[in-house]
Amino acid sequence: MKYMLPLLLILLAVSSCKKDEEKQAEKDETIITQYISDNGLNATATGSGLYYIIDSQGGGASCNSNSTVVVAYSGYFTNGDVFDESLISGIEFNLQGVISGWTEGIPYFKEGGVGRLLIPSALAYGESGSGSVPGNSVLIFDVTLIDVL
Repeated sequence: MKYMLPLLLILLAVSSCKKDEEKQAEKDETIITQYISDNGLNATATGSGLYYIIDSQGGGASCNSNSTVVVAYSGYFTNGDVFDESLISGIEFNLQGVISGWTEGIPYFKEGGVGRLLIPSALAYGESGSGSVPGNSVLIFDVTLIDVL
């Protein structure tokens, strides 16, 4: 009996967190679909909340969620403010060491591919944010998959 109250409090906290996550996912979905509509984009939804646009598929090697790749990118908010970008030569990283939206999204491109990832906050930096990215931010990335290593 003495364990019932702590267990109940834990269940309530978990339930509340799930509801907050669901509300944020709905907000992010609205923001992304409005951005797509406002900009006349033709984006594909993956089911996780991520949307992607392939401008050029690329003709080189494919990658997967465990690949090491070189990507040139520009990251910005839906208002167009840039928060990060690479050099044209790109940056090398393993897809297991980046935000989930990249781990999921970059494999849609082949080497030489160009496009855009529209990433909900849960697949980016979540409610805590990171550096100049506030919590619960939808992020847009223009990407070029330069190389699959």
